[in-house]
Amino acid sequence: MIVVDSSVWIDFLNGVRSAEVERLLPLLGRQPLLVGDIILLEVLQGIRNEAEATRVEAGLRRFLVEPMLDAELAVVAARHYRRLRTAGITVRKTIDLVIGTFCIVRGHPLLTSDRDFRPMAEHLGLRLA
Repeated sequence: MIVVDSSVWIDFLNGVRSAEVERLLPLLGRQPLLVGDIILLEVLQGIRNEAEATRVEAGLRRFLVEPMLDAELAVVAARHYRRLRTAGITVRKTIDLVIGTFCIVRGHPLLTSDRDFRPMAEHLGLRLA
């Protein structure tokens, strides 16, 4: 199951034809996709009116929506943060660390256009779709 990051959903919703959106399009309706609760939050918080937010939420809920953090994953994410810091890499956003750790632990590839995930792929084994 592929996790689609908010960076890709936001481009998709805004009509941006990025390489990642082009990878997403053939997956829609053909491949099981996962939307993490944190990703749902990131997408919906950027929408300016309630009617549009309701429409987008309904569309994203067609996919599996799962929580991305619990006590065990929090410990692993903190370990990942320390490991990256030891390698001289600072994770800028904790939310990305949570998403990346969720994907690593659960074995899901991540479809993203956010370059902040590259160090997790290089040093922690995150698979990018």
